[in-house]
Amino acid sequence: MRTDVMRMVRRNKLVGMWAAEKLALVGDTAKAYSDDLAKAAMDVNRNDILAVIRRDFDAAGVVQSDEEIVAVMSRFWLEAAKHGAKSSNASDVAVVQIARNLMR
Repeated sequence: MRTDVMRMVRRNKLVGMWAAEKLALVGDTAKAYSDDLAKAAMDVNRNDILAVIRRDFDAAGVVQSDEEIVAVMSRFWLEAAKHGAKSSNASDVAVVQIARNLMR
């Protein structure tokens, strides 16, 4: 189960970076957006990231269908599985730390 949680956090972080780019967010703002979606994986009241992204895209006038967003989420779900929790780059270390903090 812990592996699935880590995978969901990692997937949400990747989707968050994709969505941040679509929303024209850069730098710390993009990272904060992505981190917030990663944290949402652990919060039953906020874990519907499709709804979050849909709301944010609609507010910003980003044209993207739900099907396209779901396809991106699915692609990153598979990518998150490939990378696993033992990857050593700084982004993955941040994802692991976020998940650990949220599991406490």
